[in-house]
Amino acid sequence: MGAAGSKLEKALGDQFPEGERYFGLENFGNTCYCNSVLQALYFCVPFREQLLEYYTNNKNLADAEENLLTCLADLFMQISSQKKKTGVIAPKRFVQRLKKQNELFRSYMHQDAHEFLNFLLNELVDILEKEASASKSDPETSSPPEKTANGPKTAQANGVQKEPLVTWVHKNFQGILTNETRCLRCETVTARDETFLDLSLDIEQNSSITSCLKNFSSTETLNAEDKFFCDKCCSLQEAQKRMKIKKPPHILVIHLKRFKYIEQLGRYKKLSYRVVFPLELKLSNTVEDADSEYSLFAVVVHVGSGPNHGHYVSLVKSHNHWLFFDDENVEMIDESSVQTFFGSAQEYSSNTDHGYILFYESLATNDKS
Repeated sequence: MGAAGSKLEKALGDQFPEGERYFGLENFGNTCYCNSVLQALYFCVPFREQLLEYYTNNKNLADAEENLLTCLADLFMQISSQKKKTGVIAPKRFVQRLKKQNELFRSYMHQDAHEFLNFLLNELVDILEKEASASKSDPETSSPPEKTANGPKTAQANGVQKEPLVTWVHKNFQGILTNETRCLRCETVTARDETFLDLSLDIEQNSSITSCLKNFSSTETLNAEDKFFCDKCCSLQEAQKRMKIKKPPHILVIHLKRFKYIEQLGRYKKLSYRVVFPLELKLSNTVEDADSEYSLFAVVVHVGSGPNHGHYVSLVKSHNHWLFFDDENVEMIDESSVQTFFGSAQEYSSNTDHGYILFYESLATNDKS
């Protein structure tokens, strides 16, 4: 990487962003699924800043138990405080902790980057919630909960169910979906809200993120065996159901369902479909009809023709430059080459590098709470 690192520094020249670090991550035997997601999260600037702030607030807890959150904070701190601008770091402690914590990631088999991202974000939320409730019940060690979890303090009123804690992970990634079901007999609409940290979208050949999102929110009719029990009619009725985004997240993570179980084959198959993802995205399937605008800043790419083997790399936008991270290697790429990762218009193509997880940041500055 030495040569590659200096090559990157030469390429950026005096445009090298002040205080920024571009480090490749060592691969410990099929850990590219982890490296590619970690790079995308590192260049998710609001998340990185809050994680480093967490590290600063909690580094004095000498007796603090090691967990995935402390290992991740440690790794991000290690990268951001490097004297050199470029190089390679071995995320050894983090990977060891991950394998210790979840047997799913223990083998040297090819792992799924989306499963890892999902596990990691939920694990971070669990740790922050536990820390917040521990500091509430133990006033001695109490650093106030908002310090620990960067979330609001939640008063418990006489045993009434308290509001769930909003951690800084939620503040970045969590959005709210609303599931609306309209009874076709009495027209009553039942709405049920659910939170999400990422959206998993079904994909079609020669489509776009916008059309996939439209399909995600399209109206489905519930009839025959799928009738809906309407509380007002007190009986099963035909109904129409649709999913809308009630509260778009600050960081919108979109997972393209490229791995599909094919009944006839009795196994998963990779869909290499061409799905166009724009650099600027307008979310139009929201409850309030105002469009939410987003800008693409990272893509985790699956390289390979099948679900059980292959490789992951990531593309990252940092200070208006696009970078390509492939484990230890980091290089600059042209913005126009992002479109080479949309997928293949033909079923059998020599190009097997396909966008798999997309990271978009909201352009609305007032979102930044």
